[in-house]
Amino acid sequence: MNFEELKALYLRRQSCRAFSGAPVPRELLEKVCSVALLAPSACNAQPWKLVAVTGENVKKIAPCMQGMGMNKFASDAGALVAVCAGRSNASAKAGGKMVGTDFTANDLGILTAHLVLAAEAAGLASCILGWRSEKKLCAALSLPEKTYIPVVVALGYCADGYAIREKKRKPLEETFTLL
Repeated sequence: MNFEELKALYLRRQSCRAFSGAPVPRELLEKVCSVALLAPSACNAQPWKLVAVTGENVKKIAPCMQGMGMNKFASDAGALVAVCAGRSNASAKAGGKMVGTDFTANDLGILTAHLVLAAEAAGLASCILGWRSEKKLCAALSLPEKTYIPVVVALGYCADGYAIREKKRKPLEETFTLL
């Protein structure tokens, strides 16, 4: 992939809030997740686990992200992927303590970016859902109650007529400095 193809991928990728309801084939979901899991992490700790649901399970899990009227479209996604924090390794933990940070949050963000870009490259739309009830989500996914799930990614196919929006970003001069 050259730079122009990569830029085109970034310009196409957007948060889809109107899914068609069509299922995401298991093979495609596994392919997208396996590519996303190539994401780098601090000290190669890979402190994550992806838990995906498809089919009727989407309808069971979606309410965990729909409090106060949020994310109603999640019920129509072809799949939901919970990005769960796992255990980090000793090197990443020690390094994080030395610099006063927890690298796990960074690593999960990198993984999530890889996931939505892999989905876009595979022809799937996505939306990162931050609004959730972790307690309900853990129960619905049969995960330990204390599992940290910072985001769930809705994947699927856009509803007919869902257009790619123009990217409205701050000017480069406001967000980039070269010293």
